[in-house]
Amino acid sequence: MSARAHPVDDDGEISPVDTSSPRQANTPYVHKVEVPPKQNLFNEFMYTFKETFFHDDPLRHFKDQSKSKKLMLGIQSVFPVIEWGRKYNLKMFRGDLIAGLTIASLCIPQDIGYAKLASLDPKYGLYSSFVPPLVYACMGSSKDIAIGPVAVVSLLLGTLLRAEIDPNTNPNEYLRLAFTSTFFAGVTQAALGFFRLGFLIDFLSHAAVVGFMGGAAITIALQQLKGFLGINKFTKKTDIIAVLSSVISSAHHGWNWQTILISASFLIFLLISKFIGKKNKKLFWIPAIAPLVSVIISTFFVYITRADKKGVQIVKHLDKGLNPSSLRLIYFSGDYLLKGFRIGVVSGMVALTEAVAIGRTFAAMKDYQIDGNKEMVALGAMNVIGSMTSCYVSTGSFSRSAVNFMAGCQTAVSNIIMSIVVLLTLLFLTPLFKYTPNAILAAIIINAVIPLVDVNATILIFKIDKLDFVACMGAFFGVIFVSVEIGLLIAVGISFAKILLQVTRPRTAILGKIPGTSVYRNINQYPEATRIPGVLTIRVDSAIYFSNSNYVRERIQRWLTDEEEMVKAASLPRIQFLIIEMSPVTDIDTSGIHALEDLYKSLQKRDIQLVLANPGPPVINKLHVSHFADLIGHDKIFLTVAEAVDSCSPKLSDEV
Repeated sequence: MSARAHPVDDDGEISPVDTSSPRQANTPYVHKVEVPPKQNLFNEFMYTFKETFFHDDPLRHFKDQSKSKKLMLGIQSVFPVIEWGRKYNLKMFRGDLIAGLTIASLCIPQDIGYAKLASLDPKYGLYSSFVPPLVYACMGSSKDIAIGPVAVVSLLLGTLLRAEIDPNTNPNEYLRLAFTSTFFAGVTQAALGFFRLGFLIDFLSHAAVVGFMGGAAITIALQQLKGFLGINKFTKKTDIIAVLSSVISSAHHGWNWQTILISASFLIFLLISKFIGKKNKKLFWIPAIAPLVSVIISTFFVYITRADKKGVQIVKHLDKGLNPSSLRLIYFSGDYLLKGFRIGVVSGMVALTEAVAIGRTFAAMKDYQIDGNKEMVALGAMNVIGSMTSCYVSTGSFSRSAVNFMAGCQTAVSNIIMSIVVLLTLLFLTPLFKYTPNAILAAIIINAVIPLVDVNATILIFKIDKLDFVACMGAFFGVIFVSVEIGLLIAVGISFAKILLQVTRPRTAILGKIPGTSVYRNINQYPEATRIPGVLTIRVDSAIYFSNSNYVRERIQRWLTDEEEMVKAASLPRIQFLIIEMSPVTDIDTSGIHALEDLYKSLQKRDIQLVLANPGPPVINKLHVSHFADLIGHDKIFLTVAEAVDSCSPKLSDEV
């Protein structure tokens, strides 16, 4: 079927083709592939720069506005609370009040446990749920995210800190390094947002994150066996072999049956509460308040029975009062500065990945948009301020955010309510936690991290993409068998390896004609598609860059060699035209053009003509600038594969 151009009359109807013209009667009409108009190099660079870093056009709201209006819009962009605060009403407050109280009941016991996970005093967990949520409420754009310490970041931070300083022998230096790391975590997050480099966190693929989170969850749960079983001497390593060896070796003399009774009983209670909440969404408050109820009951039980005298380990003293200043404790010089920077960058990136993913998830559920770069600035600012007010790295918590969402939160005021409750706890209630058993904190943490092991997501990843599954399992096993930081490195490494593999080894396909149409498609996907005798059509499904240009050339030559052997065995006409379908080729560089030149010279020796179909604007422009279009001939570049085949067909000889 030829791709003829039909004239259109004044009414928009297609007019019959005048076949009296010899050219129209005997030759197909060929559409010329236009070269885009030349652009100023500076304008072209600025366009590319804008599309890379400012694709969302963040300054569009400032256009055609007065100076005073621009100033107000600028302040609102940094502090969104000014914008939504003007529309705030009592109805919204009711929803935020219920949500804030609910997540506060969940965060208080979790914060105490997560601080222990980071080898910090429990009060620092509470501090970290007071100041950072207040900062985020003013600067963040998510309505649903609940801010505070989280299990994975606490474990990662604690692991990295313990590798540098022993918290038992040097508690002051350990604390200072924790604040220093938090400071640089915030600086990293804010810098990524300010310089609009948030796309960097997308290099950690979803599959790698699923594997890393699952491995971290199991590692966290295993770490809680110390408190769950009442073991005094426990390994400082986090890998599964070391932990299980420590547990087994202490089985005969290190386990405490009263501790096991408390932890097992309340873990069952927490799991049943979670099951009830999943079965009936209206009862979301049951699993939300279950941890605090568990703390109250277990603390009361330990106090009246004096179980602490029988080997049940308790929280002991918790300081009352607000967050003290920690600015003078941050290392701004010396060896610990670089160590704090390194730990801060790693923990900050992981915290950022989790927070942005949570924010996007709940924003999609409520059909509103969040600005990822603004979120990073907000998260960074809250951690920088937090590091100066005795807080460690805070981020969005998925479990608390889910409760916040189901409780009917309307705005970030729910974070403010939660902060106020934590404030009251710090001022008046901390002495009540003295007899809280570590066993209940272990049960709460185990219950909280179970959802991080996402088996369904892992199965889906296996079904969709086997390479993604390798990344997922690599991160998972790296965490549980080596360490959290090694698992993270494996996750990042495999994610980058996948990108490099896809870039350096793009897909190519042989195309055939769909019967009754002028459409050419992959013959593997459409077995009914037919090859054109004497013509081989190949599609390249990627930009052609220095990293893949040689592979693309060699792969095309292999396709050609295989096709020549097949037609020779079948006594069919030999291949005389090689058509490359270039619509998926979004760009080409000098290496790519050199690869095409080498391919052209190789084809000439085999008496095969190279033909191009549908090169895009950047590609056709570079083909002309490099004079490659002159080399193969402008008449060998077509708008569609159908036109290319129609033009080649009359020139085919009957050679076999």
